Amino acid sequence: MSDIKKAIALKYEVEKNNAPKVVAKGSGKIAEKIIEMAKEYGITIKEDKELVEMLSKLDIGDEIPSHLYEVVAKIFAYVYSTKKRLK
Repeated sequence: MSDIKKAIALKYEVEKNNAPKVVAKGSGKIAEKIIEMAKEYGITIKEDKELVEMLSKLDIGDEIPSHLYEVVAKIFAYVYSTKKRLK
């Protein structure tokens, strides 16, 4: 049996948000579309099945809970360092 693909998109605007928030989420074909659009727009993708499971419990527009700050901060650091290396 194959796992159903899931995807969560986060956005963080320092001047607007207290924490990153969920801007898109889905499973199956919706997850594939989120990933496809991220690639299309050059958005870095980081796979983390455990984090996706935790974040999938949130609604679109919800900020991430404080107990996930550290792990999400590490992912944002990875994304920023990847973008910096590509420049």
